Amino acid sequence: MREGIHPEWFPEATVVCACGNTWVTGATVAEIRTDICSACHPFYTGEQRIVDTEGQVERFHKRLEARQKMREDAEARLAARTPADLPLTELDINKRYLNILAENNITVVADFLSKLEDGEDSLLEIPGIGRKVLTDVKKLLRQRGYELPTAK
Repeated sequence: MREGIHPEWFPEATVVCACGNTWVTGATVAEIRTDICSACHPFYTGEQRIVDTEGQVERFHKRLEARQKMREDAEARLAARTPADLPLTELDINKRYLNILAENNITVVADFLSKLEDGEDSLLEIPGIGRKVLTDVKKLLRQRGYELPTAK
């Protein structure tokens, strides 16, 4: 080991914290001053953990309530948008096809959906209603938020 390159060692160096706590340790300076120690740090005292935990739980509950409210609002909007007694005239269907459906007692969305539950063939049997019209009406209903029955 080379001589004269190492700093002086103080085996009884004093550490002084801003809170007033002191202790002795070995160091290269005679006195060390620090702003925080294990006696006053919130992590070691446990104070900070309780405050953080309460704040986190409260924030979580607020987010949960906001999410639930958003879901309820979305469901209310969907229910308002998808009434079963909505006339087919409000779906921008060609007038000719509206008249054909009306002649077969299909005037509201509920009638169309109940006929669709019997299968697409029950609608395709109506003279003048083809696959294109059926596809267009189903597309319009999906855009409005209606849940269509699955094909049998």
